[in-house]
Amino acid sequence: MRRLLRVVIISGIALATVLVVIAGTVVFVVRHSFPTYDGTIELTGLDADVEVVRDANGIPQIYADSPSDLFAAQGYVHAQDRFFEMDFRRHVTAGRLSELFGSDALETDKFVRTLGWRKVAEKELGLLSPSTRQYLDDYARGVNSYLDTHSGSGLSLEYAVLSLKGTDYRPEPWTAADSLAWLKAMAWDLGGNMDEEITRTKLLATYTARNIESLYPPYPYDRNEPIMSTGAVGSDGKFTTAPLASEARRGMLTKDLLKSLDTVDKVAKGLPQLLGRGDGIGSNSWVVSGDHTTTGKPLLANDPHLGATMPGIWTQVGLHCNNVGQACPYDVSGFSFSGLPGVVIGHNNAISWGFTNLDPDVTDLYLERVDGNNVLYNNKWRAMATREETFKVAGQDEPVKITVRETRHGPLISDVGEDQRETGETAAKQGKYPTAYGVAIQWTALNPGRTADALFAMNRAQNWTQFRAAAQLFQVPSQNLVYADTEGHIGYQAPGLIPIRKTGRGDWPVPGWDPKYHWTGYIPFAALPTEFDPADGIIVTANQAVVPRTYTYYLTNDWDYGYRSQQILDRIKAAGKLDANAMASIQLDTKNRAAEMLVPYLLQIGIDDDFQRQGQDTLRDWDFTQPPDSAAAAYFNVVWRNLLALTFHDQLPEGTWPDGGSRWFEVIHTLLAQPNSGWWDDLRTPQHESRDDILREALVDARQEITQKMAREPSNWEWGRLHKLTLTNQTLGKSGIGMVDRMFNRGPYELGGGSSIVDATAWDASEGYTVTATPSMRMVVDLSDFDKSRWINLTGVSGHAFSSHYTDQTDLWVRGETLPWAYTKGAVEAAREHTVTFTKPES
Repeated sequence: MRRLLRVVIISGIALATVLVVIAGTVVFVVRHSFPTYDGTIELTGLDADVEVVRDANGIPQIYADSPSDLFAAQGYVHAQDRFFEMDFRRHVTAGRLSELFGSDALETDKFVRTLGWRKVAEKELGLLSPSTRQYLDDYARGVNSYLDTHSGSGLSLEYAVLSLKGTDYRPEPWTAADSLAWLKAMAWDLGGNMDEEITRTKLLATYTARNIESLYPPYPYDRNEPIMSTGAVGSDGKFTTAPLASEARRGMLTKDLLKSLDTVDKVAKGLPQLLGRGDGIGSNSWVVSGDHTTTGKPLLANDPHLGATMPGIWTQVGLHCNNVGQACPYDVSGFSFSGLPGVVIGHNNAISWGFTNLDPDVTDLYLERVDGNNVLYNNKWRAMATREETFKVAGQDEPVKITVRETRHGPLISDVGEDQRETGETAAKQGKYPTAYGVAIQWTALNPGRTADALFAMNRAQNWTQFRAAAQLFQVPSQNLVYADTEGHIGYQAPGLIPIRKTGRGDWPVPGWDPKYHWTGYIPFAALPTEFDPADGIIVTANQAVVPRTYTYYLTNDWDYGYRSQQILDRIKAAGKLDANAMASIQLDTKNRAAEMLVPYLLQIGIDDDFQRQGQDTLRDWDFTQPPDSAAAAYFNVVWRNLLALTFHDQLPEGTWPDGGSRWFEVIHTLLAQPNSGWWDDLRTPQHESRDDILREALVDARQEITQKMAREPSNWEWGRLHKLTLTNQTLGKSGIGMVDRMFNRGPYELGGGSSIVDATAWDASEGYTVTATPSMRMVVDLSDFDKSRWINLTGVSGHAFSSHYTDQTDLWVRGETLPWAYTKGAVEAAREHTVTFTKPES
């Protein structure tokens, strides 16, 4: 027994030792990449020392004597906190994801290379001002200084995990084009209506154009105000409407063409998920003059709605010249993108600005008649431009090559699915059609521009005139820019390239061989919507219509339908005098205006069964708000999802089922006044259903569903138990390996709010109740005292999975709280927790 006990003890000690070594190794690998927040670090190329002060949340404030030193330090700091995210982003935008993740990413890479984001970014470098070009190089120098002393697991835990998969990879040096290419990704996320064009066309194969248009109702100007009440401009921009219906009757919508559109749709929808996009993309921003505030100075609020990613898409930073002047004009703080120098949204010492998506129609799909590498235009066959793209694929010895074909309108994106290209060409050779069809895309972001110049100019601007001059350089994505300054002025400006079409409005794909569908130019900047110091002292932008019907030029038909914007406007008008806390409370508003519209109809439905009526009873005396603990909100949203399914799933193809956002608010609003509309009829049953039949069935089905999902007793229903957010790492968080997923993902978190609600935690009614997009950050800027401003990020500044700053802002964000936004030197000093000094290397 003694000998056995000794063996057991020795074995136990050995096992414990092994476990300690393993645990120590894991801890070392995890912590190996954590950045240094204190001490002295050498940074190549500095003119003088640079100080980086971080607060308790790790948010850096950078102080330097020159812009070159300032942006070099920002590059180093971004690399410290989030290099893997930066590296991933540049692989996305260069179409090189398959080098890291293998063949699963190849289709996405082909699509991005076909669009040519990286090539456009490289062309833009030659258009930028010398100072912007220098700042991009300075930023790259800072990133590369970090790469010189860090590699593998020392850069990020993700590289350690990738190495376990056998990926032999070392990051390349950072370049200026890497930074610019991310602007193309954001332009894709925030621009155009390509998915709607495809959906309309696919529906046109089955339905009349009139039936389809009933699913795209006009903007409700009588209920939801546009951003601007007037829209007169000085020059003429007449357009005509020419839907595709007549072209379809001439046989354009062949099975092969529809199959090509399916391929384009599939690849395009996969790409935004990688970029952080989800259903419900939009934003809120608004600004009020001093007439509406307790201080007599303006207040500005912004919360962009983007896909919920881990880490969050934004990182916070302050960039301060030690002596602000002509030689060093930057004293700016706000939200930036890792990989891009400067501040994207925030304020400097004189002005503040915010963004929401204008979402004009800046992409058009052209159906092209092709024969080999020739394309038909104006009754003549013309050679397409071609280029070869080569892809290295992890796990494969041989590279993959494709040929990109490009028409006068843009690249043939239907070629991305090689099988689709072959199918169309084979059909043409067999004589089924005179030629094969392809799908080309024309998109403003494929024109090289100076958006990077615009960002730096905004960071420097000191007044409305300088801000508008900066906005004039802002090419893509077109945004609603709101503005306020310390002098008390507020303003709005719509920038960007927005095409003028000779014929049509971009709602449908158009025949590329017909010259009348060519773009004739872009709306002049002087004619774009703008407003300065409006009489009512309020500007609200939440993706609603920008201008009234009288505006000369065509911007888009695909506005958000204004339920969020009108709720914000109503709250402001009812609030009296506002301070920063009152502005922040509006950002958290959860009123569901669709429920306010629909519930009166639901309460009129007679239900005899006591059990089934219990659900309906939760809607009585409901105030239509959706906090996470609301039983009424839980039941209503289950009813809403069932109502959309019962009304439309029998008549629409699966890929076009309602997501439940503001367009469907408006569709249902219209149908409620048409109780015998054919949309109400369930084609799967022999009888003819009316509105009230479908409302009753939705109520009953929802009672069954919520009982199964949650509880029998309504007192135990909570919206947040259905409506959950999981912050998912864009790469390894989707590995499907439980341990790896848990390393990089966080959550779930139970949330209130919902789709097309001011607290915009979107969900897709065609899929379930899971949160797909969120306010990616929230900020309120107080122009009377910048140090009284507030901000919060969805996650934290760090991209390192086990850093204390990985999600240290998330719980606050979930509770609707914000952090103090220290700006002045005194406030930054008071919040100082860490200090790093960058110095010149010793010669």
